[in-house]
Amino acid sequence: EIWKIALRDILFSCFSRNQKILPPPGKLDFGYVPAGVYETLAHYEPGPIGILFHMVHTFLYVVQPNAFPQDLVVKLAKDKFGAIQTEYQKAIYYEIGFLVCAAVGLLFTVLMPIVGLFFCMCRCCDNCGGEMHQRQRKNADCRRGLLGTLLFSTSLVITIGVLCAYAANQNLSSQVKNIRRLVNTNMRDLHTFVNDTPMQIDYLISQYATAKKKVIYDLNHIGPLLGGRIHDQLDKEVHPALDRVLNMAGAMRETKEALENVSVSLEVLQEGTGKLNFNLSLVRTSINRTLNDPGCHDEESDATTAQLCRNIRQSLSQLQISANFTRLPRVNAQLEKMNDIVKTDLSTIVQKGYSSLNDTPQMVIEQTRSVVENVQNLVDGIGNNISSFSKAFPVQSCLSNFTIFISHAHAKIEDYYPEIDQLDFYRWIGCIALCCMVVLILAFNYLGLLCGTLGYDKHASPTTRGCISNTGGTMLMAGVGFSFIFSWVLMGVVTVLFLAGGNIEKLVCEPFHSKDLFKALDTPYLVNPEWKNFIPGYMYNDSDLELTAESLYSTCKENKGIYLAMRLDKVFNISSFLNTTVLTKDVVGQLDSVKIDLRGIILLEAEGKQNLLDFSEVGLSEINYADYLEEVNKGMTVVDVLAFARELEAQTDLMPRGPLQSALKGHIGTLRQIHSQQITSMEQSMSALNQSMRFLERTASDLPNKVLAVLDAIEAAQYLISHNATNIINRETGKYTVTIVGYFRQYIEWVKTSLALEVAPCKPFSNMVDTVDIMTCSFLVDSMNTFWMGLGCSTLFLLPSIILAVKLAKYYRRMDTEDVYDE
Repeated sequence: EIWKIALRDILFSCFSRNQKILPPPGKLDFGYVPAGVYETLAHYEPGPIGILFHMVHTFLYVVQPNAFPQDLVVKLAKDKFGAIQTEYQKAIYYEIGFLVCAAVGLLFTVLMPIVGLFFCMCRCCDNCGGEMHQRQRKNADCRRGLLGTLLFSTSLVITIGVLCAYAANQNLSSQVKNIRRLVNTNMRDLHTFVNDTPMQIDYLISQYATAKKKVIYDLNHIGPLLGGRIHDQLDKEVHPALDRVLNMAGAMRETKEALENVSVSLEVLQEGTGKLNFNLSLVRTSINRTLNDPGCHDEESDATTAQLCRNIRQSLSQLQISANFTRLPRVNAQLEKMNDIVKTDLSTIVQKGYSSLNDTPQMVIEQTRSVVENVQNLVDGIGNNISSFSKAFPVQSCLSNFTIFISHAHAKIEDYYPEIDQLDFYRWIGCIALCCMVVLILAFNYLGLLCGTLGYDKHASPTTRGCISNTGGTMLMAGVGFSFIFSWVLMGVVTVLFLAGGNIEKLVCEPFHSKDLFKALDTPYLVNPEWKNFIPGYMYNDSDLELTAESLYSTCKENKGIYLAMRLDKVFNISSFLNTTVLTKDVVGQLDSVKIDLRGIILLEAEGKQNLLDFSEVGLSEINYADYLEEVNKGMTVVDVLAFARELEAQTDLMPRGPLQSALKGHIGTLRQIHSQQITSMEQSMSALNQSMRFLERTASDLPNKVLAVLDAIEAAQYLISHNATNIINRETGKYTVTIVGYFRQYIEWVKTSLALEVAPCKPFSNMVDTVDIMTCSFLVDSMNTFWMGLGCSTLFLLPSIILAVKLAKYYRRMDTEDVYDE
């Protein structure tokens, strides 16, 4: 009863001090529960004598091959052996092998002294080999040798048997000395169990700080954790809208630059066209004047030159401007509007929108400040509740009482050691005495064989045999006498030990190793008719609880926690306690009460929206892009001036040297100068005008609708933030809550797992059962069974030893008379 109360108090304390968690987002590391090392190695290796043990087990299996009679044992136990009258047939059937062997042993025990008495009387009457007369036969030497060999072989078998019995006796004595060591290690393990349990419970409680630290960290960083997630979700929709506005701001700047390029290029081209036209006219006039040279008209003297002059004169009409930029209207009105529009920095306004969106984490921090403070206070309160609740149980006092109980039990066991040693000494003396009986018989056999063999003289007649030979025969007969005296005692002891040891092995040891004994012990309503399972019925008054002796032993054998092994959740349900203490409704309620309002986020101010509308009305569509592109595509002159100059130079080179050729080359130089100084720069202006006009044409294409699409996207994003962001906020807030609660849940799971597997591992209790098994079955029963097997084998072989010794003694002893043959 004391043990039960002490164990229950220990378990109560173990449960009240457990708390710890691991979260889904990032696994918390609670470390390893500190654990002591148990010393007891509940395993026995018999060594070489194990071969004998195995032989005994094999013999017992042959004698009793039936399975463990669980049903019979249960029925007998329930009826307190009252059912033996009705179930005796099953019991006899199970014990038939033992009964047959016991009957043989009993018959041997009863008959041997009777047979010995009659044998002795028979020899006294000169019968049964008692007559001191030996008939001489031709095969006498052969018979003597055969009998001697058989007796020696039989004696060897008896010797082996007695040696096995002696080895088993010594093994038991040596193992008795190990009992003290096993008991001491078991007791030290119990002390380790008691001493480590409070430390392990304190560790479980202390690791609540790990979960708390992570929760506080996440609460202090609710901005980036919760606000960042909300921002990321909104950013998927909002960022593209702001990017479109930013792109439109870039388009505004490029439009302004394009209009400036058009204005400047057009002014340059209009001014340059007049100058170019004037210069080309002067060149044409000068060339015509030069072509009026007489050398151009003298076809008789120089027909080639005249023809070249005509060709040049005909091509002069191409030397004039082609594009007329003076008719193109200016874009000053659109440029002025664009200058007014770009005064408003739309990019800066868009950056404010980006910044406002990026301020979401800070807004979350500000709006959840009170909730965070409340949850932090609740988290601190939970830790205090756990510590105060665990201190409410008198753990130390209960463990101290259990320690006193262990020490008291150990002291009592120590008091029994002298008695155990004394009893073992008496047992050892008794077994040695039994072995000495056999050894005495063997001594007479071996000495008789030795003397008979050494004293044999083949020339001596039976009446003249020597003293040594006669002594050998006498010793053999002495051995026969002691065999009759001791054999029935030996067989009686063997029979008793056989019945006791064999049944203990078959009914206790083997069923224990195969768990059949546990199954019988766990039979419902066996111990108490009202208890389905006796352990929970006795411990918790709830016999329906699934707690059996086998499950308790197996769980402790695996070194799992006593909370799991003893199903102490019946006494204290740690899951319910942690779920109500750690996962309080207040914490969840506070986290669920988080409300975040993002209506303060303004993506695009009204000024920016108006700026976009003004851009759509700048008048780009009023520009006549066709006229501009038509003039640009014409080119500056009808003919390429540089190509014209090269062609003119080629024709001039065909003319003879003279004033005409020199004058034309001067004009060629003038054309090249006009091309390099005027036409080249004007072509660059034309190219810039072309690019700008094409850009403006693309920009003006459906510009109002483009601007409206951008504004619609901004409005949709703004509406999402102001009205439809609730779903996103609720979803992300839910995830954040799950994260926080997840830390507590992982702490709870860790505590439950640690309690089941690591806290107060009950290996010492299964070790105690295994120690009892080792001491009972391995030390005592196996040694006892080996002893009776060796002694029984020797005793049985005393029968052939008696017969052979009686017959052989006739060939060793000196006879009174012998056969006489007349010559």
